[in-house]
Amino acid sequence: MYKLIALDMDGTLLDHQGQISPRTHAAIRAARAKGVTVVLASGRPLEGMTRYLAELDLISRDDYVICYNGALVQQVADQRIIRSQLLTGADASALARLADELVVNVHGFSVTQGLISPRISPYTEHESRLIGMPIKLVDFATLAADEQILKVMMIDEPSTLSRAISLLPAELYQRYTVVQSAPFFLEFMNKQSNKGTGVAALAEHLGICAAQVIAVGDAGNDRHMIEYAGLGVAMGNATDEIKALAQHITARNDEDGVAQVIEQFVLNA
Repeated sequence: MYKLIALDMDGTLLDHQGQISPRTHAAIRAARAKGVTVVLASGRPLEGMTRYLAELDLISRDDYVICYNGALVQQVADQRIIRSQLLTGADASALARLADELVVNVHGFSVTQGLISPRISPYTEHESRLIGMPIKLVDFATLAADEQILKVMMIDEPSTLSRAISLLPAELYQRYTVVQSAPFFLEFMNKQSNKGTGVAALAEHLGICAAQVIAVGDAGNDRHMIEYAGLGVAMGNATDEIKALAQHITARNDEDGVAQVIEQFVLNA
């Protein structure tokens, strides 16, 4: 029996209008009524997830959230940290220098300063609107070496970012977890942080084994949790890479794909 369902948000739980469908709402409520823990696992900060946590009533001391692609795992009610593996200001400075060399924009998330960026770009503005967090202009070279940084993102037009990705030094992938969450977002986290390690930490905290976990996603930043879970599920709108890794492919995010998974493997199993 599955006891934990980890759901990506954008492109998975949310439809193209950023909404949760009534059928998906009902399926999640029914799964929780059967004692299944449902957790949102997103690249977003908690501030960008709060509305949906409240909408799904995932706000008690028994509810958890996986933020920043697994860099932070928290209880929702009191934000008590279950797991945290972060970058440093020195990492952010080095990645910003590399971004300048590759001629792509960059922004990041600081524990104390929030969404930080050396300049305003359209994709930083997009991120700010998406998560409801203001932008603070910060020259990354001035960051304290030990400042706690949740993640750093290279952000730009898809063609520009693709060119930059092709030029990234191979050693960068040894030093950081590097995932592409959208055609215009490339994300860098602590090497020990990804959605898979985040879901695994929460499962261990709850006394649940990997075989009892369902993970559902659509993009590169969902890869680790889909590989970890007993049942890894790709959305119908997922990338080909994610579909190849998954054990099951459900319908698209605009076709109640999450609800169909819960109904098939939890409610009607």
